[in-house]
Amino acid sequence: MTTAAIVHRVAVVEDEPAIRRGVVDALRLTGYEVLEAGDGLAGIVAGVQPGVDLVLLDLLLPKRDGLEVLAEIRRACPERPVIILTARGTEEDRVRGLKLGADDYVVKPFSARELLARVEAVLRRTVSRPVPIYAAMLGRGRIDLNRREILWDETDRVELSETESAVLQFLLQHRNRAVSREELLMRVWGIQATGLETRTIDMHIVRLRAKLRDPQGHPTPEAIVTVRNCGYMAGPEIRIEAESHA
Repeated sequence: MTTAAIVHRVAVVEDEPAIRRGVVDALRLTGYEVLEAGDGLAGIVAGVQPGVDLVLLDLLLPKRDGLEVLAEIRRACPERPVIILTARGTEEDRVRGLKLGADDYVVKPFSARELLARVEAVLRRTVSRPVPIYAAMLGRGRIDLNRREILWDETDRVELSETESAVLQFLLQHRNRAVSREELLMRVWGIQATGLETRTIDMHIVRLRAKLRDPQGHPTPEAIVTVRNCGYMAGPEIRIEAESHA
């Protein structure tokens, strides 16, 4: 059974009529329900509609830029998957889109076969997308991912960088498994890791572990565990606060 057999609903936000028609036709022929939008303002409306399972979003749009549309969709529907359709092939644009929360991107020109494969892959990955986590406890410390800080008491406050906070949140969202360095590079940095040799992940983990140690020297549970030949995972003694999921 293909993913389309589940009858997913896709919003297509594309201002070029010929491209939009080709994408819409390919999706409908495969069994998807489709909403269409030809500019950024209409794209926001379509992208946040109830029941939409995926948004295909062009970057170069009239009225509102595609990255602005993406930001609005993320604000209203944080868990809704988005694939960027773009003629902008630069690494900077791809990274910006991924950092804003896009799940994948397809560079124009693309074939219907490639697009449908990306759609199915993203839908498979996001069927059980983890909910955001905003706070957790570690020993006597409280991790506040909204404020990007660790509070040990009234006087000990340790700041987390945006990247450190994103790494920790991703590990907590996937706390039941090891997360590879390649997956972290893709999901946090927006970098394809194929053939890439980098110590970026390891250096960030070292700094993050140091910040997750009690500054007063009290015993602290292991916050980030190294899983040999696999990657990293959140330590079992980090307690996620119930209200994080609200």
